[in-house]
Amino acid sequence: MTKRRTFSAQFKAKTVLSLVSGEKTSGELCRENEIKPQLLYQWRNQLLSGAHLVFERSAVQESAEEQIAELERKVGRLTMELDVAKKPRRS
Repeated sequence: MTKRRTFSAQFKAKTVLSLVSGEKTSGELCRENEIKPQLLYQWRNQLLSGAHLVFERSAVQESAEEQIAELERKVGRLTMELDVAKKPRRS
């Protein structure tokens, strides 16, 4: 039995972008990469159906960055409070 080939996400994206941009035809891409047209069109459909996620991730990432900044401020404040509490008191 033959072993299935696996393709990286980067390879799939590059191949589909060549197809969508018109740089190469599906026949050229299939021959060059030794893949079936059905597979190429499956990748294209996956890319086009998930394209909106590229822009949604940036909003999620901004939210995460804001949360990280808030946590860093809290850590800084707590560190200062701890340093003050550790200092010996003068009587």
